[in-house]
Amino acid sequence: MFTVGVGLALLIFYIGQTNTQLLIWIGAALFIALGLDPVVRALERLGLPRPAGVLATMLAFVTTVSTFIAWLAPAVTQQMSNFVTSIPQIVYDISRSPWFRRLDEDFQVQDIIDNEVARFVADPSNITNALGGLFGVGAAVLTTGFGMLVVAVLALYFLASLPTMKAWGYRLVPRSRRPRIQHLGDRILNGVGYYVIGQACVAFLNGVVAYIAITIAGVPFGALFAVVVGVLAFIPLVGPVTGGSLVTLMALTVDWQTAVTFAAIYFVYLQIEAYLVSPRIMARAVRIPAAVAVISVIAGGTLLGVLGALMAIPTAAALMLLIREVLITHQDSR
Repeated sequence: MFTVGVGLALLIFYIGQTNTQLLIWIGAALFIALGLDPVVRALERLGLPRPAGVLATMLAFVTTVSTFIAWLAPAVTQQMSNFVTSIPQIVYDISRSPWFRRLDEDFQVQDIIDNEVARFVADPSNITNALGGLFGVGAAVLTTGFGMLVVAVLALYFLASLPTMKAWGYRLVPRSRRPRIQHLGDRILNGVGYYVIGQACVAFLNGVVAYIAITIAGVPFGALFAVVVGVLAFIPLVGPVTGGSLVTLMALTVDWQTAVTFAAIYFVYLQIEAYLVSPRIMARAVRIPAAVAVISVIAGGTLLGVLGALMAIPTAAALMLLIREVLITHQDSR
């Protein structure tokens, strides 16, 4: 039996390792389904049957995302093209700026950059890898489009069958413990659902405020960097600060007044968001200590990228809930 158990464990590990992309798609679809489930349950409370609520919710979700992408895609694509073509000029402007000259006088930064560039160009394998990456862009675009389609279809199925999935999952535990397990499971799943909705709202507000701040400060490529800030804001705690710092560094290529103007507007908003906006939006979502949140986000991002960072906080909250409600309760009763 021990040998069979080890063999099954190795088989499961092999299947998971060879289907990592599929598992990521399944995780993303399940996360979207849990985020849309509170909306479906709200429609059910209004008297709409669940199939109709699922269909209406998915149509609204797909329509909103498609409209948003269609609205932003032309501007973002154009600005991305302009940004790529202007990189040599940006590098030249930075190298001639007064603050970079002072930095170069103290630390000889220009010599380090020149040596690294020369080393990169001298190695033929680097050029080959770069060309391979360029040729792989088309395949990456096709894979991303196919992945989005798979995630949308899986999310629809998961959202429609979520009550059945939960019922079958609860039936796997002994009948005497089902009420307790169902209570804890519903708390965890509801918290995850409200967390996904709240984080999406927070990320959208971050993108809007970043675009307003970029427009006021006069930072170039406004739509492109607003999208970058909004996407990074999906990563809790770390994402908004990272996005704001990137735009601030980009604003330094114009002048320090532009960078200060943007940073003042955006980072002041982050303080308002932390104390006023997020507590109201996340009132019904999961809550964990800040230290645990940071560690979870870093670990999740290292394992699965943006999706892992997004899933890290609700996963950590679920573990803390189980420890508090099961392990500690059991220990206190002994």
